[in-house]
Amino acid sequence: MQLAVSTVIFALRDPDRRSARTALDAPHPVLSLPLVCRVREPYDGFWALPGGPLRGEEGLTDAAARTLEETTGLRPTYLEQLYAFGEPDRSGATAAEPGERVVSVVYWALVSQHEAARARVGQNVRWLAADQLPDLAFDHNLIVDYALWRLRTKVEYSRIAHAFLGEHFTLRELREVHELVLQRELDPANFRRQVEASDAVVPTESFRTGGRHRPARLYRYNTAIAPVDLGPLAAPPTTPEPSPTPPATRSSR
Repeated sequence: MQLAVSTVIFALRDPDRRSARTALDAPHPVLSLPLVCRVREPYDGFWALPGGPLRGEEGLTDAAARTLEETTGLRPTYLEQLYAFGEPDRSGATAAEPGERVVSVVYWALVSQHEAARARVGQNVRWLAADQLPDLAFDHNLIVDYALWRLRTKVEYSRIAHAFLGEHFTLRELREVHELVLQRELDPANFRRQVEASDAVVPTESFRTGGRHRPARLYRYNTAIAPVDLGPLAAPPTTPEPSPTPPATRSSR
């Protein structure tokens, strides 16, 4: 059995016009992810998630970061473990040509448009719209569907949407991110009340100026609140202190 890691990394990007399945006239960024074109069997010529086998002394998170950087040049500051996929037939092997069983530990991450613009693209690496993917290698369509479900479930009750934005943003910009991820419109007044009541954002003394609208106050995220609650996994491991050596006792004769 082989253990591998893969990464689903989302960003809001302008549509990739080289993709025939992406609308050319999209008026706004779309939720996208980078994929790598396979150059060997199985699934030669198919798009797949960035990933690769786990090395001997390598941690899972380190392997996810390494394979992502090697294929796309991206180095997200935050990676979260998504799920483990290990069905017996997921490697693409057939009964006539049986192959080694592969279990993939999948991570996911979010990056801003500015970070995504620095990603390596080319003939073998391309950003595609997350909701308009072709048939991918292995079970990677299922993996992306699960990652999308997790993202859309969490964005409404956590502050992970901040990863798509810069350090400062308006509430309208934050609402538009939620709308792009959820693919539905939100009531501006209700959204403002919910965000301000959550204490997740902090108003600044700066304003966004320019354009036809009046200046809009800029906000920042409350850094005292973690993007997601990882429970005990969020705390760094502690080294237990050795038990005190009991004092020597004098033996009686």
